[in-house]
Amino acid sequence: MRLFETRPGDDGLPGPERALAVLALVTGTLMAVVDTTMINLALPTIAADLDVPASRAVWITNLFQVVCAAFLLVFAGISELVTRRRLYLFGIGIFVAASLGAALSRNLETLLVFRAFQGLGAAATLSIGPSLYRAIFPSRLLGSALGLSALVVAGGYAAGPTLSGVILSFADWPWLFALNVPLGVCSLWLASRALPRDKPRQGSFDVAGALLSMLMLASLFIAMDAIGHAVPIWQSGGWALLAVLACWGFIIRQRRAPYPLLPLSVFSEMRFTLAVSASGLAFIGQGLTFVALSFFYQEQMGFTPLETAWLFTPWPLAIMLVGPVAGRLADRINPSVLSSTGLGLLIIGLIALALVDESTGVAGSLWRTALCGIGFGLFQPPNNREMMGSLPLERSSNVSGVMSTTRTVGQSLGVAIVGAALALGWPVQVTLWLGAATTLLALLASVARMPLARRALHARRASSAGH
Repeated sequence: MRLFETRPGDDGLPGPERALAVLALVTGTLMAVVDTTMINLALPTIAADLDVPASRAVWITNLFQVVCAAFLLVFAGISELVTRRRLYLFGIGIFVAASLGAALSRNLETLLVFRAFQGLGAAATLSIGPSLYRAIFPSRLLGSALGLSALVVAGGYAAGPTLSGVILSFADWPWLFALNVPLGVCSLWLASRALPRDKPRQGSFDVAGALLSMLMLASLFIAMDAIGHAVPIWQSGGWALLAVLACWGFIIRQRRAPYPLLPLSVFSEMRFTLAVSASGLAFIGQGLTFVALSFFYQEQMGFTPLETAWLFTPWPLAIMLVGPVAGRLADRINPSVLSSTGLGLLIIGLIALALVDESTGVAGSLWRTALCGIGFGLFQPPNNREMMGSLPLERSSNVSGVMSTTRTVGQSLGVAIVGAALALGWPVQVTLWLGAATTLLALLASVARMPLARRALHARRASSAGH
């Protein structure tokens, strides 16, 4: 198989060792992604069993996301001191132990504590996942490797709701968490044997920057969640103000710290900055669409939650089919051309979804959702390749942390936009038009970097010819 062939001059791991290392990453990623999607669908069941209102049960998801978002940049920085391998093992271990604790929980308070620890473990693994792919695979296969990563994540999103519905049909909700234990133990064993060993960086850790980063991201996430749930303006505005102040302090600290948590110099590379901008804007559109369609399908078209999950399935399935192909092509042609084409298809799909009404049949909804998935699958792996490949190898951990944070914040902002729009009484279709607008901005950012990406591709080809 092409991904596991060894050629003279290859960096990364030798071919036979890549397979075991990739399997460790795949099992760990699947565990985190499937867990998130399963629990979202199971919230009403958990709330009824624990006898708590839905407004409190939603924190089973929110707390996980707040903790995960707050620690992404922090763990990316810590990985340079303790090595990525050790951090990944720590993250998997914490996640597995917390999953067992959540499965044994019999009240909401205990469950929330373990969900927070699950978020901590997920942050440790997700913050460095892309950089591990870069350490495992040679540069010539980076796009293909990130395409494989997109396939795994999309597969988890596709399987999670269905798996949740199947399990809940014959077992209680604790089994949703217990499922992580054998999968996590398998991932832990594989990771301990196969992940590459890198050397830790010498120097201090930016504690002040880490604290400001955590405060900034946690406050931002809580503010967006508050906007989404239409809380009083003073409350959401207060959290947003705190996030802005923390961001201001974080930027000042990064300019002065001897070993900054996130060197701001990485944003001087315009290929990286434009790719990050395109990613964040595209994930706003994706997060917005998923929530908006959930409301539309259930409240206006009368579908059940499980039927709604099935209507979403073409999106991740299309990513599973297109993502690996797009990643492989990104190793050979200009990645920004692929990304821009994908964003164009995504815009068309979102506009088509915005035109859906009660008279649109299931087939009409499915092809629109599939078109969005094809577009996103064509966009994401090449764009991730641009982010990861535009900076030196020693900045991989920083890039990985930025990638994960951008994805999380973008999706959360999309959810908040839908909540605010619904609170204002806007039709759901209006939010889909907003999703198309943010994706158009992503397309403009992607098109702007085409000349830069073309020059980088020529330089890569010349380097390969020299070898």
